[in-house]
Amino acid sequence: MAHVLEFKLPDLGEGLTEAEIVRWLVSVGDVVAIDQPVVEVETAKAMVEVPCPYGGVVTARYGEEGTELPVGAPLLTVAVGGTGAPEELAEAAPEAARTEADAAVSSEYSGNVLVGYGTAGPTARRRRVRHANPAAAQAPVAAPAPVAAPAPAVASAPAAATPTPAGAPAVASAPGKHEGPVPVISPLVRKLARDRGLDLREVRGSGPEGLILRADVELALAARERQAAAPAPAPAAAAAPLAAPAGERVPLRGVRGAVADKLSRSRTEIPDATCWVDADATELMAARAAMNAAGGPKISLLALLARICVHALARFPELNSTVDTAAREIVRLPSVHLGFAAQTPRGLVVPVVKDAGSRTAESLTAEFARLTEAARQGAITPADLTGGTFTLNNYGVFGVDGSTPIINHPEAAMLGVGRIIPKPWVYQGELAVRQVVQLSLTFDHRVCDGGTAGGFLRYVADCVEQPAVLLRTV
Repeated sequence: MAHVLEFKLPDLGEGLTEAEIVRWLVSVGDVVAIDQPVVEVETAKAMVEVPCPYGGVVTARYGEEGTELPVGAPLLTVAVGGTGAPEELAEAAPEAARTEADAAVSSEYSGNVLVGYGTAGPTARRRRVRHANPAAAQAPVAAPAPVAAPAPAVASAPAAATPTPAGAPAVASAPGKHEGPVPVISPLVRKLARDRGLDLREVRGSGPEGLILRADVELALAARERQAAAPAPAPAAAAAPLAAPAGERVPLRGVRGAVADKLSRSRTEIPDATCWVDADATELMAARAAMNAAGGPKISLLALLARICVHALARFPELNSTVDTAAREIVRLPSVHLGFAAQTPRGLVVPVVKDAGSRTAESLTAEFARLTEAARQGAITPADLTGGTFTLNNYGVFGVDGSTPIINHPEAAMLGVGRIIPKPWVYQGELAVRQVVQLSLTFDHRVCDGGTAGGFLRYVADCVEQPAVLLRTV
């Protein structure tokens, strides 16, 4: 006998509470193997292919491509352990996924979902919600309607209620409000509602067990705006069509939303300051050319700047730290995990080179190339985007000289590097054309004063101007 099991969106780690379905990799009726990727989702950090820990026949999928689901929401159901044809197994009701015992499928369960995110095994089956209305009791609990099946029946609404389009979240009428805690877990959803002045008690959630999703809030806001913009209908004339809001609206979601939240938090919490200096990079460029002319893998300029950064942080460890605001303590970190800003088609991301202080220039070059390519392909993992202690921002690639960057929260500093171009420069007492670069340091003024920040930046500039300085200080 086949057992129909429900596979839920797993915890993707690093505090992520939701993900958007980008592309389904399987269809209803397909036979899937244990740990086979079944859906590609986009989180606020990366694109991830999610493998299913069950092997069997897909009986239902939940959510269209482009739908945003919270962690714990059903993704699909799989019939395991049966001998019937895929077409027959695909007709199994999704409700069976909540009634079959998980113990019956131990041989069809891998215990893995995403490497590094530690799912321990099948969760206990969810307790059913009792309904006073028999029609409502037939609807699947804690899940939207499967993509492959018609929408389930719902309880009849009062005569005065306006029907809700199939698949759309419903907004409660003003008198009907949630009693008790509002069913919403995402802080981003709460913030969106709070910033727009929306009472979440007036919103009916379309997620599992009435969970309020971002789409529910956005629909409620749109309905409120339409109601406010609609003129009072004339007694003898038909109501005029509603005018669309002026301007294009781009949702702050995915990578763009994550960047907005992090930068806003940085500017709100961190009292930052910036200092900068021009440096003659002629000798550094000559040293790099000599290294690459000697044979072997090419060394990138970013790798040489990274080497300078880690040695500067060894001399000024205050800048490789973070602030524990709750404990009112500065936490100086033992290792340098160097983040670097990378522009990708999906937006700005900051991959992290772990243990940058122990790497050679050749190793740093290879790791920068690997992470940059993964970021551009959308294949970078959340682990590669977290854990940074200091960020190197080479905005010179955009053809600009200077910047006052925002610190990558919760780090304490960021070094910015402008473009390196020929400029008039006084060299050995005479005017000459040299390769000049502007360096800037934005730092958290809580972890150090200007003297420490200036000392760090001056040491970096000295190493850029005279790379042999590293040989004296390492």
